[in-house]
Amino acid sequence: MTRITPLFQKPLPRVYFYGVLGVIAVNLLVYLVNEISWETRGLMAMNPMAVVVEGYWWQIFTYMYVHGDLSHILFNMLGLFFFGTAVEEEIGSWEFLAFYHVTGVLAGLASLGLYWITGQYGVFLLGASGAVFAVTLAFAAYRPHARVLVFFIVPLRARNLVILYAAFEVFSQIFNPYGGVAHLTHLAGFVFAFLYLLLRLRVNAWKEFWS
Repeated sequence: MTRITPLFQKPLPRVYFYGVLGVIAVNLLVYLVNEISWETRGLMAMNPMAVVVEGYWWQIFTYMYVHGDLSHILFNMLGLFFFGTAVEEEIGSWEFLAFYHVTGVLAGLASLGLYWITGQYGVFLLGASGAVFAVTLAFAAYRPHARVLVFFIVPLRARNLVILYAAFEVFSQIFNPYGGVAHLTHLAGFVFAFLYLLLRLRVNAWKEFWS
């Protein structure tokens, strides 16, 4: 009997064209534009009032290409380069780009919902962290025993790094939810990465962690 593949599991063409470098290049270009014109940063970062009331729905996508300062973008792009390159090798460039943007948008939507429900209408969400956290979990799912040098000094297995990150983000979200860091967005990146891997790519990250 022929098994019918659900539409959401239809494979994308398995090719490799350095998608990670393309994403990094766009991030750097947007950062340069934002530095030249601060108004563009306000139009691209995600603000609940702008999205819901004024209809700036593109911000759910563009927020992940906007960064606050040089250290912000460098930290995110380093993580994207080190983890994203390996993930792209595992799943192909088109699948990687789909994974990166779908998880980033969903993390943004989850954050938007929380901000709106809790009345945080003036907040601006910006940065690739949600998508980068998603990529980090995917890296750990495919290479759970890979050694990662935290701060280029402390060696940790990839799975342990993700577990520690998750614990830290949960702790921070509970005890310091208004500290200026989008901990919920980071956690949402982990959650949607897990679901994407499980439902689309049929990879159970938790099982892979302990394989």
